[in-house]
Amino acid sequence: MTGLIAHEWIAPHGGAEEVLSQMMAAFPEARVSCLWNDNPGRFGATRLNQSWMSRTPLRMCKAAALPLMPATWRAVDTRDAEWVLTSSHAFAHHAGGRALREAGRHFSYVHTPARYLWEPGLDRRGAGVLAAAVRGPLQRIDRARAREGSMYAANSEYVRQRLHRFWGVDAAVIPPPVRVKLITSRVDWRDELVGQERGVAQRLPEGFVLGASRFVSYKRLDLVIRAAEIVGLPAVIAGAGPEEAHLRAIAASATVPVVFVISPSDELLFSLYQRAAVYVFPAVEDFGIMPVEAMSVGTPAVVNIAGGARESVEALDSGELADFDSPLSIERAVTAALRRDRHLVGRGAEHYSEASFRRTLRSWMGVDSVGAGADRSLGDRGVGSPDRDEPALRRHAAVA
Repeated sequence: MTGLIAHEWIAPHGGAEEVLSQMMAAFPEARVSCLWNDNPGRFGATRLNQSWMSRTPLRMCKAAALPLMPATWRAVDTRDAEWVLTSSHAFAHHAGGRALREAGRHFSYVHTPARYLWEPGLDRRGAGVLAAAVRGPLQRIDRARAREGSMYAANSEYVRQRLHRFWGVDAAVIPPPVRVKLITSRVDWRDELVGQERGVAQRLPEGFVLGASRFVSYKRLDLVIRAAEIVGLPAVIAGAGPEEAHLRAIAASATVPVVFVISPSDELLFSLYQRAAVYVFPAVEDFGIMPVEAMSVGTPAVVNIAGGARESVEALDSGELADFDSPLSIERAVTAALRRDRHLVGRGAEHYSEASFRRTLRSWMGVDSVGAGADRSLGDRGVGSPDRDEPALRRHAAVA
């Protein structure tokens, strides 16, 4: 008998998938259940069981699948599991029977309560007619299930407070894993670049303001361009997504140069962190992994005063907080960040490392790892490893 790890759906890449990867590294004997797997190259079928939804069109439409998720998770067979560990941002914490909960062997790591259910204003998936129709019943089911006795850990104090507000439960706080060891393993990541990406790096301006994330509306990358204009520095916007055309339109009329780096590899992204004068992160996030990545190489971060990203900035004393609705607040924060001693920025970032996450997770659960390879880090195998997340496999970037 061993444990069961339950993780919503597996996306091609994302912070939740990094958490799952490290959970699997911490407990290599555990089985894994998910609703469906959209990254079979990274998470193979050896240890992974997908739900019935994976064989239906529901996997292509989360809004339609939403009302069926609680019952699907509740039906997961946990009879041969000594414990259950869930990685939840929707309904995975519903997995597992009452017996495990009453025995104190049910553990839930919560990235966030489902935003489209509890805070639809923060997630456009909650704005649809179907989501609105089922919100009330699903909230009652979610709250009742959450109070059945699981042990909870939140990825930030910000999320811990939301768990208390929405579910009426308390939680420990365990920050998610950050690839600190890998990112800090090279003095200059430009030496690792090849082909087109080497040319991209050579053409970048000096002393730039960096914004890097998916190009989606809530990331507010337009405010990175605005911050660069306020302090009179060029901007580099790295990532990819549906907002690219909108961001390029804003950049076209900006008063400072704006360079786009589309779909950078990890090597190029880490190089951007190292070369940036400041990393600006306007999004209201549950935690915010990318600011920690930037700070770990000595680049100060400016993050939103709201949300969970401020917690790592304050803990490391390596950046500034800004009210991004106020140009004056942006100017003060970015200017103060630019004055920081980069030799002091990011000290203590190993607290957020993958190894630290695994140790803290096992200590919180009180469950020993199993197997000789239990403490191996999937993130320590080097750049380009097949176990690394999808962005590491992108060897080329486009710049414009």
